[in-house]
Amino acid sequence: MEANAETAESSESEADRQVSETDRTPVTFGWDGVRAGFLTCAPIAIGVGGYGVAFGVLANQAGLSVAEAALMSATVLAGASQIVAIELWADPIPVATIVLTVFAINLRYSLMGAALQPWFQSLSWKKVYGSLFFMADENWALTLRDLQSGNGRGAFLLGSGIAMWVFWVASTTVGALAGGAVGDPTEYGIDFMLALVFVALAAELWEGRSSVVPWLVALAVAVVASALVPGQWYILLGGLAAAVVEVIRYDG
Repeated sequence: MEANAETAESSESEADRQVSETDRTPVTFGWDGVRAGFLTCAPIAIGVGGYGVAFGVLANQAGLSVAEAALMSATVLAGASQIVAIELWADPIPVATIVLTVFAINLRYSLMGAALQPWFQSLSWKKVYGSLFFMADENWALTLRDLQSGNGRGAFLLGSGIAMWVFWVASTTVGALAGGAVGDPTEYGIDFMLALVFVALAAELWEGRSSVVPWLVALAVAVVASALVPGQWYILLGGLAAAVVEVIRYDG
């Protein structure tokens, strides 16, 4: 579940422009939204499951038990940061390094959550934060698209997130059980599966010419930052740069 934060801020600005206070579809939170989210996201969750198998294999090779690997996936639900954490795993465990790196990678979720604020502000904090726990890059993109279409299904994020959670934990367990029998998961192209998922999501989030400028700015800043700044901070910096551009273009 690699970062798509470069589009989060541009999508937030687009959402604010498309959804005004006067004509916003009332947001409801019910089982219809949960069901629609689950069924819509299930095919993508199955694809992401291949990445989960790869994580499970890597976790097993790093010395984690099946239960420990599954518990990490169940409580973190963030593929990119989990993979990085496993790559940094050593004896003794470099706790500070792992925590700082994971924090940098997952900061993008603050930007992604902000993009949903125009719709979620009418929901109770229990519903909002309960749903945000299950938010990943893939179901966030699907949820944003669903809300922008005017469906007003506030529980869509929860339902799609449950689909992601189920397949992510299950595939992690399978990978951890397979362990050394699978070998290097990159030999089977599993590591490229997530990239394909994000290409599809990026196409779905395309808003036409209005997306060109923030996307190019985010790309340029992320590429430069990845070469100059250690760690995964380029993810956040790319998203923030796109946000600044959108503010200057539309609120300046």
